[in-house]
Amino acid sequence: MRGRERRNAYSVYLIFAAASAFFYTLVFTVSAVYRVEQAGLNPFQLVLVGTVLEASVFLFEIPTGVVADVYSRRLSVIIGVFLVGAGFLLEGALPIFWTILLAQALWGIGYTFTSGAVNAWISDEIGEEGAGRAFLRGAQLGQAGALLATGVSVALASVRLNLPILAGGGCFALLGLYLILRMPERHFTPRPPEERSSWQSMRRTLREGARTVRGRPVLITILAIGAIYGMASEAFDRLWPVHFLDNFTFPQIADFEPVVWFGIINAVAMVLSAGVTEIARRRVNTASHRGVARALLTINLLLIGSVALFGLAQGFTVALAAYWLTYLLRTTHDPLYTAWINQRLEPRVRATVLSIASQADALGQIAGGPVLGAVATLASIPAAMIGVALALVPSLGLYTRALRRPEEVEAVTPAAD
Repeated sequence: MRGRERRNAYSVYLIFAAASAFFYTLVFTVSAVYRVEQAGLNPFQLVLVGTVLEASVFLFEIPTGVVADVYSRRLSVIIGVFLVGAGFLLEGALPIFWTILLAQALWGIGYTFTSGAVNAWISDEIGEEGAGRAFLRGAQLGQAGALLATGVSVALASVRLNLPILAGGGCFALLGLYLILRMPERHFTPRPPEERSSWQSMRRTLREGARTVRGRPVLITILAIGAIYGMASEAFDRLWPVHFLDNFTFPQIADFEPVVWFGIINAVAMVLSAGVTEIARRRVNTASHRGVARALLTINLLLIGSVALFGLAQGFTVALAAYWLTYLLRTTHDPLYTAWINQRLEPRVRATVLSIASQADALGQIAGGPVLGAVATLASIPAAMIGVALALVPSLGLYTRALRRPEEVEAVTPAAD
């Protein structure tokens, strides 16, 4: 029975990973072009859109993570999926700057309900070691789903540019219905009703999560790395499409529109990244602190070079190669980083600690995004890309520091009140 329960939860997790990646890619393949060509946003406004998103994550990540630890991981994920869908539907319906900002806040809040909760849920249902493998397998299936969605998104966008965004929002609503019917939760113990009757329980869980972080210095280092990574990633995510649109000429093949080229670029990137992630899944021991830290140090060292090359590129071919390398490195980084944080966490505060990690990333994005967006607007997008590369440099010292710490054996249990 236990084996069947684990397989069922594992299957639902993989379906969630593949489906959510498919739906996000439906939206993200065209969202940059939609915001530039239909909503008329400039580089600073594009980054500000991301900043509003991350500010929502920063404000709501820990409260929603505590909800997952106190009440239900399953309920938290389902609420989040419906909110994400609503945000995309709003953005696709009204191509207006202020409406897009509101939509970002809405789906950002939805994301916070899912971010820590889904990883904590699968860790509870199948165990920490199994969850580490699930993160990498889920990333692979997510890449496959995203690859398929790229072609679908381009096809829908050729009919109407906002159609993929509306379709993505509607699909998230359907995913929420699927989770209501199929998502199990058999190994999570909610707090007793008398402990859930007020904010006191949430404050207690938050304190326990904070004590867990303070009790493991390596976690503080990991969170600092997450903040640095977030500082760099926000500007890159918002500006790389504009870099291609403004500074390079796409090859004249069959009179492809820019949205078609972005679909091709991302499709090739996804195919390549699936192979790289498989290599990481086989070669990196996700249960080993040093093994994951060494892999992430190598990835970030290469990432600094690839982003700098993308910013300095003078021709389309070099820029394309640099972008693809950056994409590969980032898609390999994310599941390994999640597995690193997840190592030996006390189950009762797992979602809260994972939410603290997401909040650290959001804080970095809030701090770095507008600054680099202003650099792009006042100076140039290549200058902003060099800024992204420089922002990643301090992480190398933190990885080196983390590697000096010994492997931990037992989960850290939060101190008693």
